[in-house]
Amino acid sequence: MEVTGIGGLLVLILDIWAIVSVLNSGVATGNKVLWILLILLLPLIGFIIWLIAGPRSAVIR
Repeated sequence: MEVTGIGGLLVLILDIWAIVSVLNSGVATGNKVLWILLILLLPLIGFIIWLIAGPRSAVIR
């Protein structure tokens, strides 16, 4: 599946947001690496999987 144009830009923005959220989460470093690899290797499907089952970013109070 190939996403181009505005759709590709939207997927890129969502993937960057997901990666930043993974980096800010409280999970172990190994899990962070696996989530980031999944998002980078499968941009659209990886984002959807992360959205459903991924670690949430840490809440700063």
